Amino acid sequence: MIAKKIYKIIFYNNEDVFEIYASHVFPSELYGFIEVEQLLFGEKSQLLIDPSEERLKNEFSGVKRTYIPMNAVVRIDEVEQQGVSKVTGSKGSVSNFPVGGKVDK
Repeated sequence: MIAKKIYKIIFYNNEDVFEIYASHVFPSELYGFIEVEQLLFGEKSQLLIDPSEERLKNEFSGVKRTYIPMNAVVRIDEVEQQGVSKVTGSKGSVSNFPVGGKVDK
């Protein structure tokens, strides 16, 4: 039996940090983007509902494929198990990578 690959993608979207899971991630034909297909969310039969995951389900409902700018991607991991998709606010533990500018001495 072939194990199904699962990818965890962490990226910036406006002021938030999104963490989503998908079955397929690859470079896009659109320059500067990655393509993410078959987004994975928790089962609908769960008794507990995570508001953050529900927000992502609503955000991506009906989406067959999404294109994420490469400069917004923080990290892509191939994982053994799907976790809970979530959104963290701009006050999260991830900070922007410094871009250009002068170096203070």
